[in-house]
Amino acid sequence: MSNATKRSVLRWIHLLFAIPIIGYVYSPFAELPNYAPIVRFVSIPVLILSGYWMYAGVVFAAIGVALWLGVYLLAGYGAAILSQIALFIARKIWLVVRARQSN
Repeated sequence: MSNATKRSVLRWIHLLFAIPIIGYVYSPFAELPNYAPIVRFVSIPVLILSGYWMYAGVVFAAIGVALWLGVYLLAGYGAAILSQIALFIARKIWLVVRARQSN
C-alpha cells in the first residue's frame, strides 16, 4: 500500500469517526448517556489513532491511544488532555535530542 493510499484511508477513518462526536454534542441532554460510551471509548481513541498515525507514525499513535485511555480511566478527562500535551512535548524533546546527536 502506498503512502498516499494509506493517508487517504486514515483521513476517511478520521472523518467517519468524528460523526459520533457531532451527535454527542448536538443531541438532547436526555440522550447523552446513549452516546457517551461510544464517544469516550471508541470514537475518540480511533480519532487519536488515525490523527497521530498521519502526523507521526504508528508507534506514536499507539502510545497516544494507550496513554489517553489509561489516564482517562484513572484520572478523568482533564488529565487525559494534559497527558497528550505532555506526550507532544516529550516527542519534541526526543526529536531535538536526536537531531543534536546526529550532528
